[in-house]
Amino acid sequence: MPEKQTRRKYTKEFKIEAIRLVESRGNAAAVARSLGIRPNILNRWVQEYREDGKYAFPGLGRLKEPEEELRQLRKQLRDVEEERDILKKALAIFSKKNQINSGL
Repeated sequence: MPEKQTRRKYTKEFKIEAIRLVESRGNAAAVARSLGIRPNILNRWVQEYREDGKYAFPGLGRLKEPEEELRQLRKQLRDVEEERDILKKALAIFSKKNQINSGL
């Protein structure tokens, strides 16, 4: 039975350095061979870095910085809206009690 191949993981620093090598040498295939990675992987890194710049390669299971900030702001907005709705309900309840008490 063949051994299961494990997926290699590369750090953000490694990827950025590989991209710098491609930019300085101009030959992605040669850089990929020298680093022991497949050229299509290196080309994908270059493309992602060109598209996202400093936000590229956030890490496994993480969002890119602007997306993470947007997620946090949306959560904060939901929390504030929930607090507002609770306060509205509380105000309505206390207003009814005051109307009933002032009518006595």
